[in-house]
Amino acid sequence: MPASRPRIAVVIPVFNEEAVLPELFRRLDAVFAARPGEEWVTVLVNDGCRDGSATLLAARAAAVTGTRVLELSRNFGHQSALAAGFAHAADADAAVALDADLQDPPELIPQLVDAWRGGAEIVLAVRRSRQEGGLRRAGFEAFHALFGRLADLPIERNTGTFGLLGRAAVEAFNSLPEKHRFFPGLRAWIGFRPAEIFYDRQERAAGQPAQTLRRLVRYALDGVFSFSYLPLRLLTYSGVLVGLAGFILGLYYLIKRLINVETAPTGFTTLAILVLFLGGVQLIGIGVLGEYLGRVYDEVKRRPNYIIRRKTGCD
Repeated sequence: MPASRPRIAVVIPVFNEEAVLPELFRRLDAVFAARPGEEWVTVLVNDGCRDGSATLLAARAAAVTGTRVLELSRNFGHQSALAAGFAHAADADAAVALDADLQDPPELIPQLVDAWRGGAEIVLAVRRSRQEGGLRRAGFEAFHALFGRLADLPIERNTGTFGLLGRAAVEAFNSLPEKHRFFPGLRAWIGFRPAEIFYDRQERAAGQPAQTLRRLVRYALDGVFSFSYLPLRLLTYSGVLVGLAGFILGLYYLIKRLINVETAPTGFTTLAILVLFLGGVQLIGIGVLGEYLGRVYDEVKRRPNYIIRRKTGCD
């Protein structure tokens, strides 16, 4: 059960968020001040920032008690930074994952904590709506719709990293050694009793998104290939169907020849279509196998997910 004055850690990966950080700190301070019944710890992970974010993080650590700053040796990516933050929030009774861009409102943190204090071990922040537009929004909606059908275990749709994990869930999450990390999938895989809080995702407070389209596509592929064997099964089904079609076609021509029915020679167009179709299926199969094999290769190398250059405010 939560302690009478539980310690709550807020884990925030930061990558080039100089324009957003002052507003983020102001809103966090307002949340903490309104909740004196909890002890608040902020774990800020500098994921290789190249702007003035590092200066703002250092000033925050020097001015505000309970602030921990982890400076990674380079940009390892959002998921690795999140893993570093949770590893340094293991002494908390619960930990909240929050992005620095303020699309997920810090004002929702008290509701997450209340649900946890009410008995939930994991609290999911589920998006009712989102403000992104254009290609990014279409991509997000397509991914969530497709991933829900591909995943081998039930994963709540329209959820991201924003949410709360109790201490047991944090310990289970920290014990997972894999390199290609998809946080919503890992959170669902470890189990525990969940609760849901619904909210409307906002636009960025300032600046440009740090997650490029290439990184988002890679993140989506990590989710699919880490939590679904369906692409491999589809290859098997395609191979069976193509093989069956080829067997039936061959049997058809064999029977016609045995009964001395003249068979017209196959034209160039038919032959080209068959070769291109079979070649395309084979290349797709090799590509899917390569995605799985590449991830296996990364895992067996056993490199750490991140390297910390400097810590501030950590025991």
